Amino acid sequence: MVAGVAVAMGGLWEHGLMPEGDTIYRAAAALRTALVGQKLMAFDAPRLVGQAPTAGRVIENVRSHGKNLEIIFDDGVVLHTHMKMTGSWHLYRPGEQWRRPQRQMRAIVETASWLAVCFNAPVVETYRVHDRRRHPGMGNLGPDLCSPDADLGRCVELLMTYADCDMPVADVLLDQRVLCGVGNVYRSEVLWACELSPWGLVQNVTEREARAIVDTASQLLRANLRHAQRITVADVPGGLAVYGRTAQPCFRCRSTIESKRTGEFARVVYWCPGCQRRHEPAEEPPAREMDPHPAAAKYLADLPWRRHS
Repeated sequence: MVAGVAVAMGGLWEHGLMPEGDTIYRAAAALRTALVGQKLMAFDAPRLVGQAPTAGRVIENVRSHGKNLEIIFDDGVVLHTHMKMTGSWHLYRPGEQWRRPQRQMRAIVETASWLAVCFNAPVVETYRVHDRRRHPGMGNLGPDLCSPDADLGRCVELLMTYADCDMPVADVLLDQRVLCGVGNVYRSEVLWACELSPWGLVQNVTEREARAIVDTASQLLRANLRHAQRITVADVPGGLAVYGRTAQPCFRCRSTIESKRTGEFARVVYWCPGCQRRHEPAEEPPAREMDPHPAAAKYLADLPWRRHS
């Protein structure tokens, strides 16, 4: 059973989807099943910041919080990895061929029965558990929406009191200090489900809308914890409403889905300009991420669902 979960852990990255809270949650569950209670046989991390875990120590727990995954040893040492947009954890039996090249390895945790291998994680470090509150990357994360006891009311409060009130809501949803676990796929899907324009300013979001955003994000993340394929809309091809569907018709209103890079890391947001109108800015909406050649405009005009619009 654990081996099957391990294969699913790698599948999302191999198909081009970035890790999000549900993916890391499943990875932690698989690692927890395989590693907890086992003695560490060997450890290697070529870019480790901090002290290396000691062979012979027992693995006490594996936990996730948003894109952070941690392995806790019985001497209080915590191996902290942050997946960001590239990292992943795989499980292998001894001697099993890796699905990623050796050069992408960032950490290996080896027990008698398993090799847990971290690939491409930008952050691999250790700290001691009694110092956790002083850890710069962990103290200010918002509630983890993958957790069954996540404080959703606190998420609503953080959204309503966001310091940069002129920030588009699409960018705020990627701030892990507000909604931990929401990534690029879910922000587009949540805003579509709530019929909110991604370009609306967070200061204009009402408390009722903020609660809808938080509740929807929590429901979608938790609904996807047990399977690798992300499904946010049932009974539609691919299972996603807008993400990755540029220039295709919206399932709800048949308008043409658009996309644009935005935010500090220029990540693509997908939305439907036909039914995501709430808090849409008064000025002209941002240009589509589409080839500027006249042939592109003709292509859009000739789409079957736009011929009679």
